[in-house]
Amino acid sequence: MQTQRKEPVYFDSGKFLHRSDAVVYNGVVYLSGIKSPNKTASGAEQTKDVLSEIDRRLAEVGTDKSRLLSATIWMPEVIRDVGELNAVWNEWLTPGRRPARSCVQSVLQGHSLVEIAVIAAV
Repeated sequence: MQTQRKEPVYFDSGKFLHRSDAVVYNGVVYLSGIKSPNKTASGAEQTKDVLSEIDRRLAEVGTDKSRLLSATIWMPEVIRDVGELNAVWNEWLTPGRRPARSCVQSVLQGHSLVEIAVIAAV
């Protein structure tokens, strides 16, 4: 039996011409990397901003953080800052629902201290 394929659904804030904020396909949502708009905030505050935006985008497509599958996190100084990020991250996660996760050191645009992209079931 062959399954019928649906077209992807693109969610776009209109802020960027080069990407969508989220794409839903086959019951999975892929969120683009999210950074805090407040570049002068601490790493913990930037992380809170990003996680709040993840919550908003997931709700927009009809899901939530309890259905996370994977997360990729970029930070300019992982070894120095991952403890601060983990404190906020662990508080935010749904208990017992930890996604697969990678945390990578990278130069980020706009002097951000954290950028996070997630994949979740819808």
